[in-house]
Amino acid sequence: MQSAAAPSPVYFTVSAPPPPEPPVRGRLWRVLGWVSIVLSVVLVGGSLTFYGFWRRLDGQIDRENVDGRLGENRPAKLNNSLNILLMGSDSRAGENARYGTEAGQRSDTTILLHISPGGESAIGISFPRDSMVQMPACERKDGSTVPAQFGMINAAFSNGGPACTWRTIESLTRIHIDHYVEVDFAGFKRVVDALGGVEICVPRRIDDPKAELHLKAGRQTVRGDQALGYVRTRYVLGDGSDLDRIKRQQAFMASVVKKATGKGMLTDPGRTYGFLSAATKSIKADDKLTLSVMQKLAGSLRGMSAGKVRFVTVPVQAFPQDKNRVQFDQALAAPLFKSIREDNKVPEPAPVPAQNQVQPVPPAQVRVGVFNASGTEGLAQRTADQLTERGYQVVKVGTSTKRYAQTQILYGTGAERQAARMAIAVPGHQPRPWASARPGYVYLVIGRDGAALRGLNPAVPKVAGEIRADRDICAQT
Repeated sequence: MQSAAAPSPVYFTVSAPPPPEPPVRGRLWRVLGWVSIVLSVVLVGGSLTFYGFWRRLDGQIDRENVDGRLGENRPAKLNNSLNILLMGSDSRAGENARYGTEAGQRSDTTILLHISPGGESAIGISFPRDSMVQMPACERKDGSTVPAQFGMINAAFSNGGPACTWRTIESLTRIHIDHYVEVDFAGFKRVVDALGGVEICVPRRIDDPKAELHLKAGRQTVRGDQALGYVRTRYVLGDGSDLDRIKRQQAFMASVVKKATGKGMLTDPGRTYGFLSAATKSIKADDKLTLSVMQKLAGSLRGMSAGKVRFVTVPVQAFPQDKNRVQFDQALAAPLFKSIREDNKVPEPAPVPAQNQVQPVPPAQVRVGVFNASGTEGLAQRTADQLTERGYQVVKVGTSTKRYAQTQILYGTGAERQAARMAIAVPGHQPRPWASARPGYVYLVIGRDGAALRGLNPAVPKVAGEIRADRDICAQT
């Protein structure tokens, strides 16, 4: 593409009135309990009709402000999905003292729970604790700084708590995380017991005194210490690896989701409230996970079923310097992370213009300048890259001197059909003519509401070894 063809303006003074505000749209020892919490709030929230119930539940959550410790170069939010970082603390403080005297605390299980826009589906992505990664510098609560370092991913939690793990996962995946939730041993047991136990299936009799685990062979329901021992044990089940334990924990989480979404739970308000009360007493979260956020989440995802929830592990390969460690398999992990970043709603058919409407041209015929008026660094370039992948001619990427609340599609003389195609790619924004525009060109000016591109396919692909929450718990033992 010749540079002479690029439109000259980079800075805007848009006289056209902004479009109206878009409508607001609206379930672990270690992290497992919160997967059930999130999905339970989402799925059974509708049965809690009294605001006082919500207020009481909300007041039971221990919250922390982490905004100032997440850094400045955070990934942009590209869509209306919800990403919640789930972490399990192995702290031996308080109720957890019976499990040993280890100093400090680590996060042996880290999961990113991604809920697609509109509640179409959910996926939990496990990050193996033995993964060797580059961690950014992190600030502790006391204001001191832990320098950037290379090491096992679970060290981030001991370096700087939940905020450091949050910062590390964002830096590795470039996925914008909205909230975090932390669960410890005692909290995990409370959640499982409030569910009335969770069903598991083991291939043989298990006796592991170290994990306080004694199980018969086959299908059974575990509670309390038995449930905790089942997800903690590493050497009496499977091959002793962390990856094998992750598979077992994912199967347990799938069973939690299946139990929490079952009719017995959904139709019993008393059980529902008892479960949610136990859950909210058992977690720590960021202070932005407010009552209104939980209510909105419940309203938008109430119809999700267990069959729409799955669990996967980040693809890894052996770490060359240590056979007991792993590293991300970038050839497989990068596409997974990209699909999460750009996950939009399962696409609707492109609208068919009526006879009196403008007929859109193919994407290849659209010459577009993409300009950032949101204040979010890098958003114009990321959006431009997505448009280029879809065949559009991106001829300019720039920044507006002004900030706008709403994204706008502007076009010059003779580019009405090109603007109509852009409105299909970036739905929800009515194209407007702009007298200062170069003839034949379209200008996408991205406001604070973003520019979520219409999905081409269900965005998050299947991953080898994934576990669906509606599977038979004994299907693979």
